[in-house]
Amino acid sequence: MKKNKKLLIILAIAVMAVLAGIIIAFSGSKKIQFKTAKIQKGEITQTVRATGNVNPVTTIIVGTRVSGTIVALYADYNSKVKKGQLIAQIDSTPFENELKQAEAELLNTKATLFKAEVTLKDAERTLKRKQELFKRDLIARSELDDAETAYNTARAQYEIALAQVKKAEAGLRQAKTNLGYTRIVSPVDGVVIAKNVEVGQTVAASFQTPTLFTIAPDLTKMQVDTNVDEADISKIKTGMEVNFTVDAYPDKKFKGIVSQIRLSPTVTQNVVTYNVVISFDNSHLLLKPGMTANVTFVVNSKENVIKIPNSALRFRMPDSPPSKQQGVWVIRGGKPVRINVKTGISDGEWTELIEGDLKEGEEVIIEIATKKQDGATTARPPVRF
Repeated sequence: MKKNKKLLIILAIAVMAVLAGIIIAFSGSKKIQFKTAKIQKGEITQTVRATGNVNPVTTIIVGTRVSGTIVALYADYNSKVKKGQLIAQIDSTPFENELKQAEAELLNTKATLFKAEVTLKDAERTLKRKQELFKRDLIARSELDDAETAYNTARAQYEIALAQVKKAEAGLRQAKTNLGYTRIVSPVDGVVIAKNVEVGQTVAASFQTPTLFTIAPDLTKMQVDTNVDEADISKIKTGMEVNFTVDAYPDKKFKGIVSQIRLSPTVTQNVVTYNVVISFDNSHLLLKPGMTANVTFVVNSKENVIKIPNSALRFRMPDSPPSKQQGVWVIRGGKPVRINVKTGISDGEWTELIEGDLKEGEEVIIEIATKKQDGATTARPPVRF
């Protein structure tokens, strides 16, 4: 029995020793380390990004005020045109006929007016004779009344004929104007950027003016129309410098100036944006209407400032109490220490340090890395606030 008890005690001690060894081995198999980054000194540029489209500053829609068939086109896409230049012709035959009819109508009304004028003069002479005879009691009162009635009737007919002449003259002017509308001319100097008709096509101007051409007066002065989110619109100011790129020239940066911030909002799926117009010089004519522009608004820029990695501002130690004060963690005396900071502008990767017990070159913790005995390192993502 004693031997059995001694054996059991020895076995128990051996098991406990093995367990203790395992615990010690596993507890020492991992060693917590921190991944750090250095605080730097340099430039920080705060930006707002958006997309938009390249457009001419102004575009002129050329339409027609009369209906008819296009019989000739004298301009095409990319044609350079001058003010007053003929760019299209609508069949003028119906309007020439209307003009001839208006001329004939005017001649007819003038003849009627001449006849009415002769009749009026005759009625006036007759009335005067009747008045003289009536004064001498040579005719009855009824004859004088008849003469007055005839005169007034003739005068009314003359006024009607005169009005008809004026109406015919207006009709003639309108017929001439309509005939002139069959000649489609450019209202400005510019370049045709869109053509919406072909020879033989019939255009109808009964309900709305059809668009025949779109002309850009000046393609050397262009603009980018972009939409900025309501969260960023307060940062955009008129006159602000802007950089943008287009897919056609991905390695080339173009510069512009914010010329207008339009107050009318655009709401798409509950997202509110505002149209910001960026003017730029296109003297090189590299950019074409409709190109997609990737815009960067330079909101603020500072040089020679102490800047902290944004990942350090997002990091916090596990089980550390939350704090309303912004801070970063550094290694001091072999232990992680939290330093409260006050920050300024950010470019998305770095943030300006305004206040805090930190200096250039000092390392701040950005995440936790667990180093195993075999040399492998497992990184833990930073704990975000």
